[in-house]
Amino acid sequence: MTAPPPGRPRAARMPAGVRRAQVLQVAQELFAREGYHHVSMDDIADRAEVSKPVLYRHFPSKLDLYLAVVDHRGQELVERIDEALAEVPVEAGSGRAVVRAIVQAYVEFVEQAGDSFSLLFESDVTRDSDVRMRIEHASAEAGRAVCRGLQGISGLPAPEAELLSTALIGMTQVAA
Repeated sequence: MTAPPPGRPRAARMPAGVRRAQVLQVAQELFAREGYHHVSMDDIADRAEVSKPVLYRHFPSKLDLYLAVVDHRGQELVERIDEALAEVPVEAGSGRAVVRAIVQAYVEFVEQAGDSFSLLFESDVTRDSDVRMRIEHASAEAGRAVCRGLQGISGLPAPEAELLSTALIGMTQVAA
């Protein structure tokens, strides 16, 4: 086994899942702060203190890594919405509580995400069809989560819940 290049510390060994999560976190920070086109796999490997072969073992390309970051952010947003809606009491007239919970979930997501919220709401790579599809998928999943909450908690019929969820998500994304 060869020694790491001079000046570059060797990262501690860790399980593959933990290493993947670490690389995702580093990539998320770099992509959010500098944009997709200004970040290289070398930048990510250096910051994560891994070799490029280790990086490519987890993510075959920079685009695959970016898509994984977008998927992760989208999944986290949906989880936040589901958690917020799970706390809303099921009772007549609870529509305002649902709206409040959704808005709060988005605002907290953006506050916690820092610059990385832009990967879902303001990506600099939406000309790529794969990226656009993943971002749209994340928004659609968030919309379905909101729609489920509106139907289950406030008893709105499906067409009204879908319309309201679309409006809520649009307004909340802009506001957040």
